[in-house]
Amino acid sequence: MLDHLIDQIRQCNHCQAQLPLPAKPILQAASESKVLIAGQAPGRVTHDKGIPFDDASGNRLRDWLGVDRAQFYDPKLFAVVPMGFCFPGTGKSGDIPPLPACAQKWRQPLLAKLSKVKLHCVIGKYAIDWHLNQASVDTGNLKVKTASVTEHVKQWQHYLKQGLIVLPHPSPRNNRWLKQNPWFETKVLPVLKTKIKDIID
Repeated sequence: MLDHLIDQIRQCNHCQAQLPLPAKPILQAASESKVLIAGQAPGRVTHDKGIPFDDASGNRLRDWLGVDRAQFYDPKLFAVVPMGFCFPGTGKSGDIPPLPACAQKWRQPLLAKLSKVKLHCVIGKYAIDWHLNQASVDTGNLKVKTASVTEHVKQWQHYLKQGLIVLPHPSPRNNRWLKQNPWFETKVLPVLKTKIKDIID
């Protein structure tokens, strides 16, 4: 049962020795989830609140998807399953990468139970590296490990045909990227919003 698996994940403290704060796995999912949000790992604000994407990044992500908070936080519509379920800590240039043991232990069993997902929204380099390395994903001429996030995002039409879309992180830290890549907002987002509406309506 998915509920039992989620309960196990929320009680997990497997990586506690490597975490700066008490383990607090944060995720959202239901067997009926239609859209998967695959991000990196909770930040400090998310750790404190216990709610995924309840910050400026989440506001921008919901705008990109064309949904409100009630829709986004309905697990029957959206599963929010980051690569790491706990806040990994902060380094010199931001949060450190999600701990790999989390995905190794939980990701395949969890995603196997989300059989009704129609669109995978893959956010950021670590989620890209995991999701695009799956055998069912055709990455075209791109090599997952060496291609940039921008290169993957530009291939959005190719990925969308496979039920997947790659997104830059919606963090305010990416404001510069958005200014340098205006095509993302003018070409990608209108299609993404229409796709999401078709799926969740």
